[in-house]
Amino acid sequence: MLVTKVSYLSDLKFNLETWKRELRFHYNEMDTFQEKLEEIAGREFDKRASMRIENFQNRILIERSAISKLMHRCKHKMNNLLIADYNENIDGRLMNEQYTLKEDMRQYIKMHYDLKEEMMQFFAQWL
Repeated sequence: MLVTKVSYLSDLKFNLETWKRELRFHYNEMDTFQEKLEEIAGREFDKRASMRIENFQNRILIERSAISKLMHRCKHKMNNLLIADYNENIDGRLMNEQYTLKEDMRQYIKMHYDLKEEMMQFFAQWL
C-alpha cells in the first residue's frame, strides 16, 4: 500500500509540475500575442480591427487571471503533497487533490487553444 501511495503522489507531483510549466508557457505566449495586437493597433485599419483588438486584449487579461489562479492552486496542491500523511487512505482527500484541478486545467486548455486559434486567424488577416 505504501508503494502505491508513493507512486500515486509521485504521479500527482509530476502532473502539477507539468501543468505549471504549461501555464508559464501560455502566460509568456500571451505577452507575444499582446505585442502583435499592439503592432496591428499601431497601423491604420478600419474599426472592425480595432474592436477585435480590444476584445482580444480583454480576453488576454481574463486568461492571465485564470493562469494566475491555476498557478496558485498548483502551488497550494504541491504544498499539500509535501505534508502528505503516508498513512492516509488514497481514495480520500489525496484522490481529490488532483481531480478538480485536472478538470479545471482541461477547461482552461480548451479556452486557451480556442483563443489562440481565433487570434492566429486574426493575425493572418491583418498582418
